Amino acid sequence: MSSVERSHGFIHLGLDVHKDSISAGILRARDETADVVKIGSDPDAVAHLLERFPDPGRVRACYEAGPTGYELHRLLTRHGVHCEVIAPALIPRAPGDKVKTDRRDCRRLARLFRAGELTAIRVPSPREEAVRDLCRARADLLDDLLRARRRLLSFLLRHGRIYRAGTAWTGVHEKWLAAQRFDEPALTATYGHYRAVVAARQADLDAIEAELRHAGTQAPFAEPVRRLAGYRGVAQLGALTLAAEVCDWRRFPTAGAFMAFTGLVPSEYSSGNTARRGHITKTGNAHLRTQLIESAWAYQHRPIIGTVLRARQVDLPAETLARSWTAQLRLCRRFRALAARKNIKGVVVTAIARELAGFLWAEMIH
Repeated sequence: MSSVERSHGFIHLGLDVHKDSISAGILRARDETADVVKIGSDPDAVAHLLERFPDPGRVRACYEAGPTGYELHRLLTRHGVHCEVIAPALIPRAPGDKVKTDRRDCRRLARLFRAGELTAIRVPSPREEAVRDLCRARADLLDDLLRARRRLLSFLLRHGRIYRAGTAWTGVHEKWLAAQRFDEPALTATYGHYRAVVAARQADLDAIEAELRHAGTQAPFAEPVRRLAGYRGVAQLGALTLAAEVCDWRRFPTAGAFMAFTGLVPSEYSSGNTARRGHITKTGNAHLRTQLIESAWAYQHRPIIGTVLRARQVDLPAETLARSWTAQLRLCRRFRALAARKNIKGVVVTAIARELAGFLWAEMIH
């Protein structure tokens, strides 16, 4: 690719992007070293940089995925510049290179980009990104709710109030909480504040889940959510999370490639006759990995199509129903077999989540 593009006079931009500034490495067709300019990160500064190039169609730009998101990609695309967002973990780095500066980074990006040695990620559409952010906001609110509940229960435990009548956070438990009284006014106020925080977090979570249920019935997520929800352990909100995080399932050529993207595959260090495998890599998409592990717990029980799952499977194609049942038979059997040999349930559920990822990938590419 590099020799062809050099002959056609393409200009490569390596952009090291920060909140307030962008370092741009400009590598022209026959140059070996990129020139570096530093500009602001606002749209006017980017437009002023592009004025250096008479033909934006011959400009190839790239920058690393990061906290600044995809707005720069969309801005460059609107100006007619081909832009790619690069996976940071897959950028080649020399083991002995211990110096990191913005100038060196943007020059290296431009050079590697021209050589075709960078791996681009898929940039979501604004609609896809919006729903994905809403799913991630739900996960944050759920964490806040669980944290608030732990604070409340820890407070009660310190004062000898222990609920022993069954599972916490049921209707009966709520009545028990409402019946708690304290002699000290300060303790009564503290208890009231803790309960108010739990109630507020629950209300916020309920509201965002209602919005997500509506989003799951709209394009482009309605069809993927309907099919993914036909699998055990993947309810509507879980299916929407999977669909929003992956978006384009066909960009993964094999089930193994998708499993690697989830970070659920074991790490490996093999050399010569020695093969060593360790913990899972935990690379790729953490939100996707978390959802798959949560869904995998449903397979610890025997295969069955219960009332809730049957309702989700209404009007699904026969092929989807067959694949869903095949997944149940295999994953439930695997869960029991692994649980009999492993003492740590987390190891078992991780292995099941990895195989579940393969089944879901197969479902979405058919």
